[in-house]
Amino acid sequence: MKRQRITIAGRVQGVGCRPFVYRLAVERSFVGFVRNDSRGVTIEVQGAVAVLAGFVERLKDASADDYPALMVVAECVVEDMVTAEGAVGFDIDRSDAAGSPVSPVTPDCATCPACLREMNERGDFRYRYPFINCTHCGPRYSIIKTIPYDRPHTTMADFAMCQQCRTQYEDVRDRRFHAQPVACPKCGPRVWLTDKQGKTIETDSDKTIARCAEVLQNGGVAAIKGIGGFHLAVDATNEQAVCQLRKRKYRDAKPFAIMAASMEVIQKYAVVDKAGKKLLQSPESPIVLLDKKEPNAMAPSAAFGTNRYGFMLCYTPLHHLLFAEDGIEVLVMTSANLSDEPLICNNEQAVEDLGEIADVFLMHDRDIYRQVDDSVVHTVDGQAAFLRRARGFVPTPIYRDKPSRKEIFAAGPDLKNAFCFVKGDQYLMSEHIGDLADGRVYRHYGKSVEHLRELFAVEPKVVVCDLHPGYLSTHCAEQMKDVELIRVQHHWAHIASVLADANETGPVIGLVADGTGYGTDGTVWGCECLVASLTAFERLGHLASFPLAGGDKAAKEAIRPLVGLLGPEGVEGNADILARIEPDMEKVRLVAMQIEKGLNTVQTSSLGRLFDAVAALVGLGAKNRFEAELPMALEAAIQDGIEDAYPIKLTEKDGVVLEYAPTVSGVIKDVRNGVSAGVIAARFHNTLCEGLLELAKMARQHTKLTTVALSGGVFCNRYLANRMIGRLQDEDFRVLWPQSVPVNDGGVALGQAAIAAAMIEKRTTNELRAVKPQPNRTIEITEVK
Repeated sequence: MKRQRITIAGRVQGVGCRPFVYRLAVERSFVGFVRNDSRGVTIEVQGAVAVLAGFVERLKDASADDYPALMVVAECVVEDMVTAEGAVGFDIDRSDAAGSPVSPVTPDCATCPACLREMNERGDFRYRYPFINCTHCGPRYSIIKTIPYDRPHTTMADFAMCQQCRTQYEDVRDRRFHAQPVACPKCGPRVWLTDKQGKTIETDSDKTIARCAEVLQNGGVAAIKGIGGFHLAVDATNEQAVCQLRKRKYRDAKPFAIMAASMEVIQKYAVVDKAGKKLLQSPESPIVLLDKKEPNAMAPSAAFGTNRYGFMLCYTPLHHLLFAEDGIEVLVMTSANLSDEPLICNNEQAVEDLGEIADVFLMHDRDIYRQVDDSVVHTVDGQAAFLRRARGFVPTPIYRDKPSRKEIFAAGPDLKNAFCFVKGDQYLMSEHIGDLADGRVYRHYGKSVEHLRELFAVEPKVVVCDLHPGYLSTHCAEQMKDVELIRVQHHWAHIASVLADANETGPVIGLVADGTGYGTDGTVWGCECLVASLTAFERLGHLASFPLAGGDKAAKEAIRPLVGLLGPEGVEGNADILARIEPDMEKVRLVAMQIEKGLNTVQTSSLGRLFDAVAALVGLGAKNRFEAELPMALEAAIQDGIEDAYPIKLTEKDGVVLEYAPTVSGVIKDVRNGVSAGVIAARFHNTLCEGLLELAKMARQHTKLTTVALSGGVFCNRYLANRMIGRLQDEDFRVLWPQSVPVNDGGVALGQAAIAAAMIEKRTTNELRAVKPQPNRTIEITEVK
């Protein structure tokens, strides 16, 4: 007979872990208990020695048929204990909230098949109930206030369970055993419909859903409250309805996300490969970018200027009930906000802010404590690649082998902000926050930082931010009291995020393809070849710098980078082509004069702005109405089967420089010769891959390194990323690509945090080397900083 304490950490709360442990223990006639606590789940078991060994292995065997679908054991610690004489029975104990929280909070998950079956069974007491859930699905992160994850700590605390629900909740054999959001029509949240003034027009659940569907079928706009916030919905096949939504939402061009009820429907509109299907049907249920099938019945305005749709499947019971109504096949389901403001999750705020947009509001009274946007992914090299990490994935930690010696806060960037806390071996990335230049987003950022800090009881002693002195995230970091502040160059953080994601330390060759990042030389970097580890980096090469005039306008008006790339002589020599982009040639000459005099002009190696210029040259547009509109259009224009490229030229200046002039000249020559936009787009992308490959080969020759990490927002371009990975592998490079965070600025905070942790570790190690053993075995500390 033996007694052991088993502590497991990972995704182990709110996923059916305790009933699973209970069943295993009872089957083996163990005595003891299992309980949630701030560290995860603690188990004490007493039984035969041989049986105990198999029990521990069973806890970690995720391949077993009865293993909880959402459970992930990241750590398992076993300690021998004194046998408890006379102990009987095995119990599920009350949760223990003492101690510092380190147990991950489970993300919100899509409705499971078992709940869907019950929702559609007439005899079930949750028949057509819009909030059906169990331990395998439903809201988690969006409703939790503090851990451990128990009902009193969530927004479900106000809903007292009826006897039927409580019976299931307390039955260890039931799928809803200790499912904290469990509810039914008798005791749980409810739905109702209001008009645009917030006046209730229907309270019956079935009639509410039917009337909302009728509004959508008739071309109206509905604001629908989900798990992480409101969506604005219209019939995605109704061009007039989609255009009306764009006009009301002030969203002229950015593609909308689209929801469907089944894979069969999605396959009518898009190409779904094996990887895409797996992502769509996963418990995380993200938006997945898929190649369009043409022709189709989708409204052209749903996603023009791109060759892909962003599709997701229904992921809440309310979605499924809405799509079960006649005439609902595909709906635009876009975040309910104005422009780039935070997602709206409060009923009263929804009516106040969206009353001029939505015709009706499909409300419910389960409060959302954390608003969470939909995640967005696509596939690169056959694997899922994040474009936005949020619902379904946050706040799942990213684990590193070496725990940080201090708790850290990484402020992240200003665009596509997500921040990160480090606690031990856990890197806790926030959900997508947005662009901090918007006042509401910045306030939301501050509140989010405080919420996650409190949720996981993190007390950072080190704060890390971007090198850019004007970033709002940097300003936030600078205001924090009694902390050490570390500033990290933007593109170093990009490469560090890839290293952290791969649980490596470097050094590696880092190829960064990005829009902007404040450089150590005071210029704006954007296309770099680095040699980087988590403690140092060197810039070995880069795209040739060019003058960029106009500040923020330069990221929107393609004529500005184009004039900088051409120079004064190029402007006059190509006035006819430039006039197609900007008919007001006086404005073009003013930009050229601005550059010549150095007024509001910076030197940059931005690859994003080069994309803008080339897209404008081939006639795809003159302005970015949303971020990366022109680069997306250039990628979409690529003609298949084109393998040739423009000439590559590397020169030695300040490091090795990839010259852009041959590429720009080649594009202009093709434009004058009437070469199609598709061929030019393909040649341009191929040229960039070959140029970056030459930089990597130069770095390998210089350093003998053979691993390349890829990062930066331009690598959101799937053609570029896939081709770059393939070409590097052709030349025998090992390629690192981020799996857990976006390749764009949404992953920067992870890199910042990893650099800070590594620098602390290095400094501490150096300090410990100053500890000298003396002959009498005492220790002398010569210096500790």
